[in-house]
This record gives sequence, C-alpha cells and structure tokens, in this order.
Amino acid sequence: MSFAFVRGWAAAALFLCMAIAVGQERPTHPFDAAWLIGRAEKLAAEEHVDRSIDRGSPLHALSYDQYRAIEFQRGASIWNGEGRGFSVDLFHPGFLFNVPVQINLVVGGISRRVLYTTDIFKYGLDTAPIHDVPAPGYAGFRVAAMLNRPAVFDEFLVFQGASYFRAVGRDERYGLSARGLAVNTAKAPGEEFPMFSEFWIDRPEVGAEQIVIHALLDSPSVTGAYTFKASAGDPTVIAIDCVLFPRVDTASYGVAPLTSMFLFDATNRIRFDDFRTAVHDSDGLSVLSGNGEYVWRPLANPVALQVSAFAAADLRGFGLMQRHHEFAAFEDIEARYELRPSLWIEPVGEWGEGHVELVEIPSDEEIHDNIVAFWQPAEPMQAGQRYEFSYRMYWGHDPSPAKDAPARIVETRAGQALRSEYRQFTVDFSAAAIPEDLEVVAGTSTGTIVDARGLVVEATGTYRVNFMFDPQGADLAELRLELLSAGKRWGETWLYRWTR
Repeated sequence: MSFAFVRGWAAAALFLCMAIAVGQERPTHPFDAAWLIGRAEKLAAEEHVDRSIDRGSPLHALSYDQYRAIEFQRGASIWNGEGRGFSVDLFHPGFLFNVPVQINLVVGGISRRVLYTTDIFKYGLDTAPIHDVPAPGYAGFRVAAMLNRPAVFDEFLVFQGASYFRAVGRDERYGLSARGLAVNTAKAPGEEFPMFSEFWIDRPEVGAEQIVIHALLDSPSVTGAYTFKASAGDPTVIAIDCVLFPRVDTASYGVAPLTSMFLFDATNRIRFDDFRTAVHDSDGLSVLSGNGEYVWRPLANPVALQVSAFAAADLRGFGLMQRHHEFAAFEDIEARYELRPSLWIEPVGEWGEGHVELVEIPSDEEIHDNIVAFWQPAEPMQAGQRYEFSYRMYWGHDPSPAKDAPARIVETRAGQALRSEYRQFTVDFSAAAIPEDLEVVAGTSTGTIVDARGLVVEATGTYRVNFMFDPQGADLAELRLELLSAGKRWGETWLYRWTR
C-alpha cells in the first residue's frame, strides 16, 4: 500500500468525521447568492439572537496558551490532495472565540453542513478534557493555496472572530485586518461588532485559481449577505459584493472597514524607549478622490482618541499602507513588520456622497489594533431598506494606484527645532524625475508655517520639504503640504494632524 494512498485514506476518514457526526443531522438545502440575500432580508425582520456559547462552558475558560495548543490535523483539510487549487482548515471554538459559526460546503448548487467534531483536532497541554465538550459550530476557518511556491499550499486567507478576516500576498506575513461592516465605531453608546454567523464555501473546480465564499452577517442593527471571490497572488485580490438590510435606522456605519496597528515611527519616536526603529503594521492612510488627488495621511498614536474625516466625492479608492519594506526600518527579527501587507479598497460602481473616516486610538503596546479606517456614506441606512456595495480588495506589497502618481511620500519626520519653540517637519518625496520649477505650498488650520522649502537629497535622490511649525498656543492643528509644477499639483498631498 503506497504512502499516498494511506494519506488520502486518512484524509477521507477525517473528513467523514466532519460530515457525519454521531447523533447529528446534516442540514442540506439548495443554495445560491439569491437564496442568501433572501435569508438575510428575512432575518432582518426578526429579533436578533445571541448565539454565544454558555458562559459556564469549559471552552470559555481556555487560556491563550491552551487555545494555541489545540491544533487542526492537517490530514483533515477540506479538499486536501484533490488538486482543486485550495484547501480549508477549521478553527476550534473557545478562548476569545465563543460565538460559533456554521460552515457549509456547496457542491452543484446544494449546501451541506460541516458538522462539529473534535476528532479533527490534536489537544495539547491540559486541554484533553475539551475533547468531550460539545459545541454548535467552529470558530472560523483558513484557506490555503499555492501562493509562494508550486505544489506547496500556504495559508493566505483567514476568517475568525466577529466579521474579521485577514489575507496576505506573496512573500508576506499577516498584519492588518478587514471586517464585513463597522457600526458606531468611536461613537456613543459604544461600538457594535456584526458577526459572520454562517459561511457557504463553493467547492472549487480542479485547478481553480479562485475560491468563492458566501457569508451571512448578523447583528442587533443589521443583517447582510456577502460574497467573496478570492485569488491568491501578488497581490491577493478579493472581490466583494454585499447586500445590507438594517433592522434599525443606522447613521454611523462603515463600509469596507480596515483595522491596523501603529505604535511609533520617526514622528513620535521620543515617546517610546525601544531598541527598534519603528513599530507598526501600517504607516499611512492613502485616499484617491474623484478629482484625481492622491492624499497621504501619516498615521498617529495620539494621547487622546481622535477621529478624522476625508471628504472624497466620487471616491476612487482608499487604504492603509505599509510603505517601509526594509528590515532596517524596524530592526525586529521576530515581528518582521517590513513583511506586513498594505490593503487597498477599490469601489465598484458609484458609492455616492460620503467620506473616508480614520479613527486613531491611544496605545502603549503593539498587541492592540488602534487604527480603523472605512467609508462612511453621507446618508444613513433606514430600517426595512436594501443597500448594496461592491468593491475589490488588494492585499500586497504596493497595491495602491498612488505608485502611478508623479511622486510618492516615503517618509515623514518630526522633532523639536533647535533653539526654538517650533516643531520641525521633514517630508520626503520619491520620484523618477524631479521638475526644476517645484513650488512648495504649505498651510495650517491654526498657528503658522515658517520657512517651508524643498531640496534634492543627494544621498537618496528624494525631494525633501523642510518647514517649521509655530503652534502659537494652539493644542491642535491640521497641516497641509502640496507641491506644484507648472501651476498644477505634483505628487501626493500630505496631510497631518498635530496635537500637543
């Protein structure tokens, strides 16, 4: 008997455990995107139900280390060895993930539930008793594909926790996250976290380069039907169609929300006694408005919560970027922040009036995601109505169209000016060619800009703008910098919120 046969037989046996759990019925029904939209609409007319695992369950008591010691058995991966281009692993419920989700596989238009079983997990440390604890579903799943090397499956997409998901492009490590929807972020009476309560995964064809995943969103305020079409590569691309049905009138909601971490860089390095040069998953917000203006807003770790809005009629895209890709930019041999992906959102169709909202939350540790960005439509959602949004996500090294701008901002630095009360700023632009007629235009909402000038840095070839900022007693100022050539905007527009 060959090893390949034994491995295939073992995988089939483990998968059978998922499909046929003792004493459980396996829900089966016809399925397509229209059915899911109808399900979400019907659910919006019903009262929201909390599906959390009972607080008395041992699953709630799992520690971080215990949870990490529970491993999915690789041989149980869905579609393992079938040549379909993708495989799927499941996550054990427990620890922080105590609202189980249902996982279904769709074959030939028929949905079949993957029933919960503990036989597909290995239990380490002192977690063996958890093997006998029942649960109504899994904590989520991860998807693997031949991302980096032929014939080697690498994880590139994860859905786990509320409506959170993460992806990576080629030769990258996980960094920032995305969500299905944001509700009342940084608003009173507190943020609501919608959940993907059920998933339907279409079985890929043999040799497929795209996997299709459907999800049902549910929360006290809104339900929704989502379809994700994901292709792993450089970059990894996910096309998303969502239909939302509000249960209640909802004014504060974010479409295509992104979540990241920013602790420090050259703008606030003095606040952190750390051997590393910088610590962040993302270092800036990039926005492309309908008039073709590229905006770059360096991220901040403020001393108090701050929310910024960037009006962008006919939005063409936005994203949280990681523009530093050299090890020397961080000097962290474990976290490897230079390998974290950027994420660009490209609307499909017209999203109408609204703004890109940026939320920056104070943080003193890199374990906290303290940055949120999303599109906030101008009009609130009204209960009983239907709202549709489509967009593409690009996860990769440099997926933003800002790379096509005449010049990109590659560094922002700030510090106390010598023998002065002023703050000194330097902003570096990278460009293939630098016009001789560049004009520096700098302004501020309060205080004054002093001695703004630009020059070419011989050592790097970048164009550096240097200026002083005099707050004149202000506690907050919105700074703006742009370069003009032949009277027209040249390169990205730099925006910055200064606070004491």
